Amino acid sequence: MTIIVNGRTHEIAPEQADKRLVMFLREDLDLTGAKNACDIGACGACTILLDDAPMKICTKTVREAAGHRVLTIEGLAAPDGTLHPLQQAFVDHGAIQCGFCTPGMVLTAHAFLLKNQNPSRAEIGRAIYGNLCRCTGYQQIVDAIEAAVPSYRHGAERS
Repeated sequence: MTIIVNGRTHEIAPEQADKRLVMFLREDLDLTGAKNACDIGACGACTILLDDAPMKICTKTVREAAGHRVLTIEGLAAPDGTLHPLQQAFVDHGAIQCGFCTPGMVLTAHAFLLKNQNPSRAEIGRAIYGNLCRCTGYQQIVDAIEAAVPSYRHGAERS
């Protein structure tokens, strides 16, 4: 059994198959962007992309992701560490307060913008509805996502 994480294929040992995916990423691959917060798939802090679709993984097992492409926040930035335009927009618009929700919020927005390069503010709000933030009040987050839209129109979505 294999899993592709941020473009790299990993062999899964049989004893890892039933491990929660969030813990596998954090403990075995040292990818700590996905947070283990609510343990019930409600808050979105654990969100990653599975084949370009957002997935809350605090209740999912490694087995459920086997054979799929996983993108974590660490895989969104360029190999040299340059932030993806969406990540940079979050920084530029003050959409990062404590940072706990940010990885899941950014990945949810990324998946949304891959499908919709001309969203309204209301559509952006609906897209991130399942990701909870207790710091910013969402205004800066929506501003950041809206500011990143042109980069998706011009091909930066895969940066």
